[in-house]
Order: sequence, then C-alpha cells, then structure tokens
Amino acid sequence: MSHFSEYLLNSVGALVLLGGIIYWLKESDDRGWLIVKFIVTGLTGWFVYKQVVPAFAKGGFDAINGLLLMLICGLVFAVTWRNNLIGMIANPLAGLYDGGNVEPDKKPFYSIANTKRKRGEYNEAISEVRKQLVKFPNDFEGIMLLASIQAENQKDLAAAENTLNQYCEHPDTPDNFIGVAWTTLADWHLKIGVDVDAARVSLEKICARFPETEMALHAEQRLAHLGETEKILLGAQNRMRVVLPVGPKNLGLMKSMDHIKPKEIEPGRLAAAHVKHLETHPKDAEVREKLATIYARDFKRLDLATMELEQIINEPRHTPKQVAGWLNLLANFQIELGADVDTVRATLENILERFPDLPIADITQRRLARLNSEFKGLEKNAGVKLGEYEQNIGLKYGKPGSKG
Repeated sequence: MSHFSEYLLNSVGALVLLGGIIYWLKESDDRGWLIVKFIVTGLTGWFVYKQVVPAFAKGGFDAINGLLLMLICGLVFAVTWRNNLIGMIANPLAGLYDGGNVEPDKKPFYSIANTKRKRGEYNEAISEVRKQLVKFPNDFEGIMLLASIQAENQKDLAAAENTLNQYCEHPDTPDNFIGVAWTTLADWHLKIGVDVDAARVSLEKICARFPETEMALHAEQRLAHLGETEKILLGAQNRMRVVLPVGPKNLGLMKSMDHIKPKEIEPGRLAAAHVKHLETHPKDAEVREKLATIYARDFKRLDLATMELEQIINEPRHTPKQVAGWLNLLANFQIELGADVDTVRATLENILERFPDLPIADITQRRLARLNSEFKGLEKNAGVKLGEYEQNIGLKYGKPGSKG
C-alpha cells in the first residue's frame, strides 16, 4: 500500500472517529463525564501503542510483560465503559417494553386548571389554561376548556364565542373540530343564553362552511327543530299559574274512560303540518319519516310513503344505520299494504348492495331467509276506498297517478 493510500485511509478513519465522538457527546445527557472517559481511553490507547505493542514485538519475557500490561489496560477500558457496554446490550431489549430512549410526546396538562375550576376559582383556572395554550397554541382540548369555563361558569357567552370563533378561523384547525366548536356554541346559546337566533347563526355557519357534508346535514336537522326549541324556551320563561280542573272521582267504578282520554290529532291535519314544515326544512329526516308513516298507516298510501322514504334513503350524507333502518321500515310498509314478495325482497337486497361489508348486511340476510314466513298468514290488504276529501287532505301529492 502506498504512503498516500495509507495516509488517506488513516485520515478517513480519524474523521469517522471524530464524527462518532461529536455525535455521542451531542446525544449524551452527561457530556462532562463522557469527555473524561474519552481522555482516559485516549491515554490508555497511547500507552498500549507506545509500550504494550513494542513489548509484544520483542518477544520472550518482554511479551509476557506486554500481556500483563495489556490485561491492565483492558481492565481500565472495561471499568471506564462498562455502563455504556451494558446499555448497548440491554437498552434494545428494554426498549421493547418501555419505549427505550424515545421521549414521550409533549402534551398540555390541564389538571391544575380543572382543580381550580372545581373550587370555583374561575379566573385562576382560565389563567392556568392560557399558560398551557402558550406552549400548545390552538390545542382543541384547551380551547374547549377555556370556552366552557367562560360560558358555563362565568356565564360570559360573548367571551366564549370570541374564543371559539378565533379558534375556528385559524387555518390549521381541523374541520371536524370546527363543527364540534360551533355546535357546542349553539347548545350554550340555547341552554345558557336562551337565545334561539344566536344558536341559529352558529349552526348556519356550519352549513355555509361545509356544504353538502354530513356535518352540514346534522346542522340542518338541528335548524329544522329550532322552532320547537324556541316554543319550549318561551314557554318556560312565560309560564303562568294554571288552575287544573278537578279530576273525575271513583275512576275504578267507571264503565268507560274514553271521555277523559286526550284527543289525538287528526292524521290529515298532522300530515298537512308535516308537509308545511318540510317546505321550509326539506332535509328534516325525522319529520319526513313521520309523514311517511302517516301516509302508510293512516291513509294506506304506499306510493306516498315510498316517495317520502326514498328522499331520505337516497340522501348520501345519512349513516348506513339510518339508511338500513328506513329500508327496513319501507319493507314493513310494503308487507302491511299488500306488496308482493319480490318487491319486498328487492327493497331488502338494496341494503346488501349498499353495505355489503357491514354488520347490517348479515342482519338483512337473516331477515331475507325468513321473509316467506313473514308473509304466512298475512292476508293482502284490499284497497281502502277513501273519499275525495280523505284522499287529498294533507297530501300535497294527491291520488296515485295524479299530479300533485
């Protein structure tokens, strides 16, 4: 080997060794003690090179002395690096159970804030939350905790709304967290502020921000029932003293109690009310299902019931569980109103086509297997002849085949 090649090889080796030492020092938690180890190792190595190696080269008794010196130097190496050597062997095995030297992910701690909140020290609790948010800005748990203290404990809805709006306007905020934040804000406006209009604004933000999504669909469902919520809230605020009439005596001796039963709403009027509601809130699946049930059970109109159910069944944002439930309900109506087995089977097989890999497919398979038994003993319903008034009351679609 030429002198140049030997020099180059030694230089590369020296650089690699120096790089390893620097990296080791950088990763070490005790750099001072590690430097001492390197110094001791360097001196011991120099002694081996200058004294032990020449002694081995001479042979004879000098070689025996060199061996003794080498054993002493080896002992020095072992004492100096014993902990590091043990760590190199043991750490990979221990790391399988405790994660090794990988530092756990840093996360905020809100235990102090929650403790102060329970004690009623709300300002101090907010201060503790803000300390964590300085270290972990835009942390969802911290933001919601801060807003909940402001809204639920301090009754400061304006501050809570400002907190959540700033969070929702941040470009890195996940969409699902925004939906939760504005939905929670709507709940606070209803429960704490008794402000239906403010709740409506929060829900409308979701619809505008995430149109045609499942999140928007849930917000639309909430919006559709805010009128009912408003009536309840106003009723609670304006509740007057009501004098109840004296109830009938000797109930057990009466032959009939029909005269004291509450009167049910006439199906036609109820259907008309549902139709009017759906003109304003066409995405209200709950009311549309109720309307379909009235069409099927009270008016024996399978065509109208099917039309209503198909609208919510074909809405892509509904969950598989909801869709399967409505398809099963449609199958029930078809059986009750005299549809043939093939029609009912096609309705149920729709579930298998839509959700072949979900558990509801197995449930549907079991129902299909016993479908014939559902028809046993069930007489087909003869067409119920309704008067013109009965045919159209509350039914904006009119008779089958007619133009609504």
